[in-house]
Amino acid sequence: MRPSAAIRATGLPAHEARQLLAHVLGVDLRSLPLVPRVSDADAAALAALAARRRTGEPLQHLTGRAFFRTVEVEVGPGVFVPRPETELLAGWALDVLRAGPGASAVVVELCAGSGAISRALATELPGPEYHAVELSGEAWPYLVRNLAGTGVRPVLADMAQALPELDGRVDLVVVNPPYVPESVRDTLPADVLHDPDLALFAGSDGLAALRVVVAASARLLRPGGWVGAEHDDTHGATAPALFAAHGGFTDIADHRDLLGRDRFVVARRAPRPDAGRMTP
Repeated sequence: MRPSAAIRATGLPAHEARQLLAHVLGVDLRSLPLVPRVSDADAAALAALAARRRTGEPLQHLTGRAFFRTVEVEVGPGVFVPRPETELLAGWALDVLRAGPGASAVVVELCAGSGAISRALATELPGPEYHAVELSGEAWPYLVRNLAGTGVRPVLADMAQALPELDGRVDLVVVNPPYVPESVRDTLPADVLHDPDLALFAGSDGLAALRVVVAASARLLRPGGWVGAEHDDTHGATAPALFAAHGGFTDIADHRDLLGRDRFVVARRAPRPDAGRMTP
């Protein structure tokens, strides 16, 4: 069977079918046009994967891989699949590092999951001291494998208490926390619900995890350090308000994604109230 016929036979969008076929054949997606024919066995394997995809199983679970900016990470059941919109948050983080401390920076990713953000940052800007914190024991093996060889230190801990040795020393905190309101669970697409609840839902208003992020960032960041946190597209006003209400942040601003949806909030750690005072 010709590859084009095998792709059409899946009944899937062509870009998804091509990724599945490349996975079955064990070739790079760019090499797929060079494949002359698909064997009956490979066509059957493709059809089986396509059937699973039509039930709502994420494409990334079927291939075991997800692409994020310039990197590829291993994913599967038990770990959150990184989304393209989070690439904007990672891009902002790189801009902050390049404009400020650069290679001397201390960077912490909270709610790291697969480690996609940390892997991308360390790949595109080697040098800083990177730490990636994750709570889930199911996500932990993915994090360790994806960060192997990058120089990023994976940490299995609750972000609320993680890395006390870095309190007041961190230049940048970046986080894609759980932020989906529990009330919208029944409206979510089937493939989204394959992500673990721990990585998706954050209380009735979707802000429970972000409240912890505010406190953890205030503890970890040095004066002048930055935090960037993704949020639900309904939180364009409420997410910045959490940082404002804390009282320890300045330069609070919200950013939109490429579709114009409110997507992530940034804030800068204010000087300590007693900064500059003489000790009696």
